[in-house]
Amino acid sequence: MLTQRSRYGLRSMIFLATTPAGGPPVPMNRIAVEANVPRKFLELILADLRDAGLLHSHRGKMGGYMLARPAHLISLGEIIRVIEGPLALVPCVSRTAYRPCKDCKSEADCAIRHAMARVRDETARILDGTSLADATAEEMAAA
Repeated sequence: MLTQRSRYGLRSMIFLATTPAGGPPVPMNRIAVEANVPRKFLELILADLRDAGLLHSHRGKMGGYMLARPAHLISLGEIIRVIEGPLALVPCVSRTAYRPCKDCKSEADCAIRHAMARVRDETARILDGTSLADATAEEMAAA
C-alpha cells in the first residue's frame, strides 16, 4: 500500500503542478493548506523531492517551492520512488534494489517472483506513464 508520506508527496506535487509555470515560488504554508498536509511532514518530504531534483526551493520572505521541470516531464512513479524507494513488492524483482529472497529455492521457478515481476511491470508502466500534468487534468475533469 502507498504510505501516507507518499500520498502527502503526491498531493503536494499535484498542487504545485496547478500553479502557473514561471510564477513565483509557492510558500510551504500554502502548499500545506492546499494539499492538506501537516507542515512538519511536508518540510521533510519537500526536502527529499528537492534533493532528488524534482523541486527548486527559494529562501527568504518571497521564498517557497516550484517544480524543477514542466509538469508533463515529472511522473508519479518518479515521485513515489523518491519517497518510498523501489516499486517492487519483493526485493528479487526490483530493478534498482535487487536482493535474492532468503527462503527461495529457485528464482527461475518461483511462481511468486514471476507474478510479482508482472505486478512491478504494470505498476511501473502506469505510474511512469502518468505525469503530474495528466494527474492535474484528471483532477480538473473530476471536479
